[in-house]
Amino acid sequence: MREIWSEKRKFQIWLEIETLACEAMADLGEIPRADALAIREKAGFSVETINEIEKRTNHDVIAFLENVAQSVGPAARWIHQGLTSSDLLDTTLAVQMTGAARILAQDLADIRDAIAAQARRYKMTPMIGRSHGIHAEPITFGLKLALMFDEFGRAAERLMQTAERVRVGKLSGAVGTHAHLDPRIERQVCEKLGLKPATLSTQIIQRDRHAEFSTTLALIGSSIDRWATELRHLQRTEVLEVEEFFGPGQKGSSAMPHKRNPITAERLSGLSRVVRGNALAAMENVALWHERDISHSSVERIILPDSCTLLDYMLVKLRDLVEKLLVYPENMERNLGLTKGLYFSQSILLALTRAGAERQVAYEAVQRAAMKTWQGDRSFAESAKAEPEITALLTPEQIDRLCSLEIHFRHVDDTFRALGLESS
Repeated sequence: MREIWSEKRKFQIWLEIETLACEAMADLGEIPRADALAIREKAGFSVETINEIEKRTNHDVIAFLENVAQSVGPAARWIHQGLTSSDLLDTTLAVQMTGAARILAQDLADIRDAIAAQARRYKMTPMIGRSHGIHAEPITFGLKLALMFDEFGRAAERLMQTAERVRVGKLSGAVGTHAHLDPRIERQVCEKLGLKPATLSTQIIQRDRHAEFSTTLALIGSSIDRWATELRHLQRTEVLEVEEFFGPGQKGSSAMPHKRNPITAERLSGLSRVVRGNALAAMENVALWHERDISHSSVERIILPDSCTLLDYMLVKLRDLVEKLLVYPENMERNLGLTKGLYFSQSILLALTRAGAERQVAYEAVQRAAMKTWQGDRSFAESAKAEPEITALLTPEQIDRLCSLEIHFRHVDDTFRALGLESS
């Protein structure tokens, strides 16, 4: 990823665009074939020399062209014929974003493989589901991970769709009219770069494309944040159902030797804020003056390399976190027992209404049993068996059957099949 966004790689793409354009012009008979061949064979550049020339010109493309001309000789007069700076800049950005998207797509595939392996491993490991941070009903840890797998599947789809919309180049000149460059040259150059030519452009490719790309990266970052936050909560001492791997020799606190902190997840949550902030800057870049102003350029030199590089790093770190995650089923079982079976309340409620009870009456009867469980030592099943309006319709044996985890996990296999997570 770093190589894609390096200065050297940028200038390599610039040079390839200029060379391909000259070859396309030669194919159309607009310049001598020998000159196009000379450009292909001789053209080169020096990053250091370009930077030195730019100190004088205060223009990076002109500095680049001057340096390339030094290596080519007389044939250099055809380089940049009919092009404007943004023909290089925006077509290069498209090549770079496309390359970055390929790396990120592989990152997403890798992390989904890691999640899938853990989801299968803990497919039927019971744990409490929480809403508002409060115990709700039982789920399995495998289901929680299956949800993560599904979310990053949508991220991969989004990235693929967005990558296609930024895979667009342009060689259409100062205001996009092809006044000095045949559209066939644009088509040929873009095809050889693996891009599509813009149907219409101004001096630039319109920035809604780049904003969508940045927003897609921010959405992926937000999904990373969502699961980093989830794992941080599950590592709290009072919960401790999962924990980040803590390596030999690792230290958690400069002051407290006992600490084992979720530092990777916290880092991921923090970095996601940077990627989201960059997306806002990309949206600010959409509104430009007329056929182009330059206010977007300085922003993109920061946000596009940074967001791509950060997200690449974040996906790799999250995969590592998932692969090495310490999972404590015994603590999940302990936490399930904290409310003495209160999470079976809906099973009893629904059974009562199916048996003919009015919903409000049934709800209040179950709630009474639940409140007695909160305040006493009996299990919820025992409290339910002591509630006349419940036992009038349900036998003790029925209550015991309703207060079982199997009811909650009947459809786990179906869910895994629907997600393509069947055990291999």
